[in-house]
Amino acid sequence: MMPLDEGKHMLIVDDDRPMLALLTEWMSVAGYVVRSCDRFEDAKQHLTTTAPSVLLADVRLGAYNGLQLVILAKALNALTIAIVMSAFDDPALRKEAAHYGATYLPKPFSRDQVLAAVEAAIVA
Repeated sequence: MMPLDEGKHMLIVDDDRPMLALLTEWMSVAGYVVRSCDRFEDAKQHLTTTAPSVLLADVRLGAYNGLQLVILAKALNALTIAIVMSAFDDPALRKEAAHYGATYLPKPFSRDQVLAAVEAAIVA
């Protein structure tokens, strides 16, 4: 696996393509080098070959769960910063995300909220 440097490499995973495109644009404009995946399987494959600085993943990815990607990313590189997004602000899900070392970001959110969540997770 090839680690990426400088803390500016991000993997964004969301099966909602318009949301994925929007997040990709926001983070690219903010200076991140972004790899986007709209399928769990593609993101999993990417994680096994490249260690992003930041993983931003939707919780619901078809038959899969974005927390599975968090677990994999952290197992391969404990320094990967993980943020999971969900349209449901579920306290149990929030607690589970924290258990696996991920920040929980409820949808809907603004560009500024996403950037603030990413920056806060990086400095934490």
